[in-house]
Amino acid sequence: MKKKLLLSIMIMTFTLANGQEVSVEKSVFGIQTGLIGIWAHNEFRMSDKFAFRTEIGLDAGITEGTYYNNSEFFLSPLIAVEPRWYYNLNKRESKGKRIDGNSGNFLSLRINYHPNWFVISNPDLNIVGDISIIPSWGLRRNLGQHFNFETGAGIGYVYYFAKNAGFAENEGEVGINILFKIGYKFKPKQ
Repeated sequence: MKKKLLLSIMIMTFTLANGQEVSVEKSVFGIQTGLIGIWAHNEFRMSDKFAFRTEIGLDAGITEGTYYNNSEFFLSPLIAVEPRWYYNLNKRESKGKRIDGNSGNFLSLRINYHPNWFVISNPDLNIVGDISIIPSWGLRRNLGQHFNFETGAGIGYVYYFAKNAGFAENEGEVGINILFKIGYKFKPKQ
């Protein structure tokens, strides 16, 4: 009888301990910068492993190619949405690694929109707006309590709204997403 009771308690304890799922945070708000811009972002939890990221900011670039005669540095607005699947949170938690601030590896579908609202540059420059859809892999790691970094890459499709800038037709081509960002995470209100 005592053995059955002890075995039952052990099984229930093991089940309860393993039944506790780790999860992405309810909301993560921060700012990030990298080699090509500065952004503000918010990620909110959709489920235990999925977060939805929204982002606004300024992307830096250099004009060249089909639509531009000279090479010029510029900053233009960016609006992005990105569902993310953080697939290794349980593994990180079991190894005693941090998962706060959604620190983990992720797969995502990043959608960037560069509207032709304004541009910050030396000469008057007319930027060709675009939208891109790029499946990506990435990771985020914490550096102390508030700082973090992200890196990742992906390949997808970009569509240019060239007619809006006075060209004969719009165009689409392969798009690449390479990121390296360092950021600051604001503490959520308790």
